[in-house]
Amino acid sequence: MSDPETPHADDRLIVALDVPHAVAGLELAHTLGDAVHFYKIGLGMLTGGGLALANELKEEHGKRIFLDMKLFDIGATVEAAVRGLAQFDLDFLTVHGDPHVVRAAREGAANSDMKILAVTILTSLDREDLDASLIRDGAIPDLVAERAGRAFEAGAHGVIASPNEAAMIRALPQAEGRLIVTPGVRPVGADAGDQKRIATPEFAIANGADHIVVGRPVHGAADPRAAAEAITEALRSAT
Repeated sequence: MSDPETPHADDRLIVALDVPHAVAGLELAHTLGDAVHFYKIGLGMLTGGGLALANELKEEHGKRIFLDMKLFDIGATVEAAVRGLAQFDLDFLTVHGDPHVVRAAREGAANSDMKILAVTILTSLDREDLDASLIRDGAIPDLVAERAGRAFEAGAHGVIASPNEAAMIRALPQAEGRLIVTPGVRPVGADAGDQKRIATPEFAIANGADHIVVGRPVHGAADPRAAAEAITEALRSAT
C-alpha cells in the first residue's frame, strides 16, 4: 500500500468501509491507496474482523480510524466498553449523544487520545421516524442542535450530524473547538440510498463540517479511487 502521507489524501474525507468483512475492507483500502487516509469501520463489520482491520490499517499502514459503534447503555457499561476500545489507539469513536452516555465515554477514554463523537439524530431518520419512536415534537434541525449542545456540555469532542444541521451546530457557543462530522454526504448525481437528510461534500464543508463520511459512492463506484479523488477535489474547491 502506498505511503498515506502523500499530498493526495485529505483527512476531511472519511471513507466508510461498509463491506462484508475485513478482507474486503483491506482490498478496498489497497485500491484507494494514498487517495484516502481516514477510514470508518462500523457495526456491520464488527463480526467480520472489524477491530482486527482497524488495528492493521492503523498500525501497519498509518491510516486514521473512526470506529462507529454508536454505543448506548448504562454509564458503567459504556465506560468499560470505551476503556477497552481505547487500547486500540483509534482516532474517533461514536456514542449516542445522551449526556450520561457521553460523560461515561469520556471517563473511559480518559487515558487515550481517542475523540468521543456524539450521535445527534441519525441521518436516515425524518420526522415521521421520530414520531414512531415517541421522540418529542419539534423540527429536526432544532432537536439536533439542542442534542449537540447538551453533548458538548457533557464533554463530547464532537458530534455526528447531517450536513443540513452543521451550520446551526457550528453557531452554538459550545461548539467552539469541537468537531462536526457529517454522514449523509452524496456527490452530485449519487443515489441517496437509505439516507434522508443528505447534501453534497461542498455544502457540508461550507456549512461548518470538519469531516465528511462517504461510503457507497466510493466503494460502490466502478473506479473507487477515482470516486474518492473526485470528492477530495470537490472539498478543495469548497475552501
